Amino acid sequence: MASLKSLLTPIFLSFLSCWCLGNSGPQLSQAQVVHTNDTIKPGEVLVYPQQLVSADGRSVLGFFEKSPDAGYLGIWYADDKDSKVWIANRDTPIQINSQIYLTIDADGLLKIVHDGGSPILLNVNEATPNSTATLENSGNFRVKELNSDGSVKRILWQSFDHPTNTLLPGMKLGINFKTQKKWMLTSWLTEQIPAPGGFSLEWNLTANGAGQLVMRHRGDMYWVSGVGNNSDFANVGTMTLDGLHYNFNYVSNENESYFSYSFPAGNASRWVLSSDGALSVNPKAIFVRPEMCFGYSSDNPGCEKQNAPNCRNINHKFVKRRGHFLPSSPHLDDNSSISIGDCWAKCWSNCSCVGFDTFSHNDTGCRFYTSQFVEDKAGDQLQFHVLNIETEPSREKKWWIWIIVATVAALVVILGFLCLLRRKKLQREQESNEEEAVLLELTTSNRFGDANELSNDGKKSRDLKVFTFASIVVATDNFSTENKLGQGGFGPVYKGKLPEGQEIAVKRLSRSSGQGLVEFKNELILIIKLQHMNLVRLLGCCVYRDEKMLIYEYMPNKSLDFFLFDPKKRELLDWKRRYNIIEGIAQGLLYLHKYSRLRIIHRDLKASNILLDDDMNPKISDFGMARVFERNDAEANTVRIVGTYGYMSPEYAMEGKFSEKSDVYSFGVLILEIVSGQKNSGVYDCERPMSLVGYAWKLWREDRSSELMDSTLVESNSAIQILRCIHVGLLCVQEFAVDRPTMSDVITMLTNETVSLPTPKQIAFSSQRNSIETNPSNDEQERCSATVTTSEMDPR
Repeated sequence: MASLKSLLTPIFLSFLSCWCLGNSGPQLSQAQVVHTNDTIKPGEVLVYPQQLVSADGRSVLGFFEKSPDAGYLGIWYADDKDSKVWIANRDTPIQINSQIYLTIDADGLLKIVHDGGSPILLNVNEATPNSTATLENSGNFRVKELNSDGSVKRILWQSFDHPTNTLLPGMKLGINFKTQKKWMLTSWLTEQIPAPGGFSLEWNLTANGAGQLVMRHRGDMYWVSGVGNNSDFANVGTMTLDGLHYNFNYVSNENESYFSYSFPAGNASRWVLSSDGALSVNPKAIFVRPEMCFGYSSDNPGCEKQNAPNCRNINHKFVKRRGHFLPSSPHLDDNSSISIGDCWAKCWSNCSCVGFDTFSHNDTGCRFYTSQFVEDKAGDQLQFHVLNIETEPSREKKWWIWIIVATVAALVVILGFLCLLRRKKLQREQESNEEEAVLLELTTSNRFGDANELSNDGKKSRDLKVFTFASIVVATDNFSTENKLGQGGFGPVYKGKLPEGQEIAVKRLSRSSGQGLVEFKNELILIIKLQHMNLVRLLGCCVYRDEKMLIYEYMPNKSLDFFLFDPKKRELLDWKRRYNIIEGIAQGLLYLHKYSRLRIIHRDLKASNILLDDDMNPKISDFGMARVFERNDAEANTVRIVGTYGYMSPEYAMEGKFSEKSDVYSFGVLILEIVSGQKNSGVYDCERPMSLVGYAWKLWREDRSSELMDSTLVESNSAIQILRCIHVGLLCVQEFAVDRPTMSDVITMLTNETVSLPTPKQIAFSSQRNSIETNPSNDEQERCSATVTTSEMDPR
């Protein structure tokens, strides 16, 4: 039987190609017919029922039939042929027979040829000769232009740019700002009809620049996911499948803004937007349930409240019931372009409607009922959506309900009072030894060993002093507003004065910070081992109840940004002082990277974290984000990106990879800010908005680096040294970490003018969009390339 089947296959194909010779369309020969593989070449055809199969065997492309008069070209997974992940002609169904085929002609035009009308063109305006169409392992069907040697020159067209109702790993939801093309999902009209239905899933930017998934029904907001993180959304929670986490990707730049996701290799995944408004995964997990957000009041996370007539209230809900209406006299709407979601919305807005179902066998159209419903759970009864009104209990039953409520309330009050007494007792017992418990946890850390070197009583250390909470309250005048120096990433900083007259700075960790204790321990353990003239000195700490505080030496001149970014105050920073600050920061970083007892990556180097002493000498501060490296480690990864945008290296901001070169990048941004007196987050060049880093790169390439200098430095006699600093800064902000110098190299290049400097390569993050107002005035246009600034984003 097997040999007979293998013999009949070529005979059938030969018969098919000969038969097609006598019909309209291209003349097919045996050589032209595509045998099962993943690619169609010019002149070849894919004849029904042939299929393309991706190289890994997972994805399949071919023709399929939904009804006798409705056939389609689609893509599906080999192990689930009933679930189509993409359809080429969802608006133009064709009749499936042996005369339909997919081909790519000599001009690179991909088209479906059938005997029911004109060919269906898939890549109009995106075709060129010498092209092939390939079904890739990802499920993406791509038309590629080839070079003469057979290599890929460019991608002309791909199915991923034309989503239907399914989102696959690597597909985008969002918008291309240059072409105004939107990537969005649109549900099927019904489960039997792939034509576009009433629900869509889009990617929208919020007012603060973040993004979220938005589901709409006929254009009206239906459900929002809330702002997303690595693998979750605010209104959904962490999204997993079979114990595996998704990896979400968010991109927003001058060219495009979109969301996409990936999934561990070797595991199939797809998100499906169903015709009734459900968002499911594979479809084992349903994150938005069918019809979840229809109704008067939406208690489900993310649901948008629907408009409702006065006759509807929170007690009105539609539920599915089996039975029949008496008398059965429905109002019919046979519109074949509406489906179950439209029926729900229409019935909800009609006060006389008490139930509905769909009109036709393919679930289109509506039947609305205004009569009495009789429930009958027999299997042969039809299922309807019936308005279920939750009525108020009768008066006769109210009295015992109130007795139960009053009794339960009294018990709750008594138990609550007893729990409160017990809690206060436990707090009193714990308060006396809480300081010792926290410090003991620090000293027993396997990672840091005996970093604090505390004495036996756990109270005092050779290097670290434990302050009482009462002494800090007195020193800061009860944390008065007058003594507040600023607001850090994890709480406010106050000026204080000890009884012996020493001035201090108190960093008070915010109680609402979920990561506060982690950063407190990190900074305390790290900085106790660091001793360098360009690092801020930690005097001690205070732990009291939920209060966590770090006490530093006081810096009377505050931080570098206080002077540098103020048009008047930066005049106090002549070039000699600025160069001393640059060199001091470099020496401090070199110590952290190479000469300290622990090899430290700071990860949050920025102007506000550079403190200045009486003589304007720089001191690196805020080690809450710092990480310890083993001596033989080159780089590390993290899923929690911390720091400040604008100072982050590209590999850290986008991939979570950090190393010494991450700090080098931040140092390069600082150099350019110190030389120019401007923030990197400002906007420079009206024609093409770009950051300070991008603006410096542009000036350097045009041999105009001197224009970057702060106007207060123009008369300086150190122009050569300033230009050298700009050159070194550009070397530090190169896109790839391997191209950036080490801090040892940086110090050599800064202090030894005889050392020749290499030519910087492409720098990272050279531009930014949406930072200049749409229609600036003439005055603004004249100065927009100079000092326009925006607020910084701090992901901490």
